[in-house]
Amino acid sequence: MDYQLIIIGGGPAGITAGIYAARKRMKTLLITKDFLGQIANTSQIDNYPGLAGVSGLQLMEKFEEDIKKFEIEIKEGYKVNLVKKDSQGFLVETEDKKTFKTKAIIVATGRDPRPLEIPGEKEFIGKGVSYCSICDAPFFKDKNVAVIGGGNSGFRAALDLAKYAKRVSVFEYSDKIIADEFFQEQAERQEKIKVYLNAEAKAIEGNKKVQTIIYKDRKTKKTYYLPVDGVFVQIGSVPATAFVKGLVQFNEHDEIIVDPKTCQSKTPGIFAAGDVNDGKWKQVIIACGEGARAALAAYEYLQLKQ
Repeated sequence: MDYQLIIIGGGPAGITAGIYAARKRMKTLLITKDFLGQIANTSQIDNYPGLAGVSGLQLMEKFEEDIKKFEIEIKEGYKVNLVKKDSQGFLVETEDKKTFKTKAIIVATGRDPRPLEIPGEKEFIGKGVSYCSICDAPFFKDKNVAVIGGGNSGFRAALDLAKYAKRVSVFEYSDKIIADEFFQEQAERQEKIKVYLNAEAKAIEGNKKVQTIIYKDRKTKKTYYLPVDGVFVQIGSVPATAFVKGLVQFNEHDEIIVDPKTCQSKTPGIFAAGDVNDGKWKQVIIACGEGARAALAAYEYLQLKQ
């Protein structure tokens, strides 16, 4: 079956694009591995108008409920491996080798957690190493944990973990905390949370499960061994863009460069919305706005091609 539009991704940008595409009566397919997105890992959202205080998971459940009210075909549980251009438009191939034809594409796949890439990290994934505090914090009740990363995501994770853990050590690579004052003030009220500046994680060790984080003080050059039961990696994320390599232009961060007015990439017919593109601010409300913009621009693109 051929489509006018295929949306890849089921986060805030993809869902909003789907709603707008359905309203424009475009023949649309939305392909997603799930309806979560990065925002589902956030314990509380205070900056989404009308829903302040909602958890990320609750917000995404509302988004999913809304899109399923519209006439739009959805393939959930699928991952896109490759996008090819042909004379008629594009071919979208999923992990299980299914292929779908479309005249336009909106890439809204968001970002994946950035790994530390230190010894022991891969070996202990699921055995003490985690990238999601919301998902795994309850498993560390009365345990000692370390959070690698002192930005907003690191402090959010520390605050999530402080509800359960005995001690939360936050490792900040630089010589000052870069998290927003709001998160810093909340963390200061938590006696369980201790922040280490100039701390560079070097290795994770253990016997069948995490037991020690090895780090270096970048100022004194001394190496320390801190006993921990868990390590939560919060050092940012990387765009999930591998499947469109060769079709779009990327910046130095592997984000898809788009026209800010239309979210269209250098390839006519391929649009990118949300955290996957080169927009400056990564916020759920901006992702939603870009999803709407991309869908409207795709509709206009298809109208002009007729």
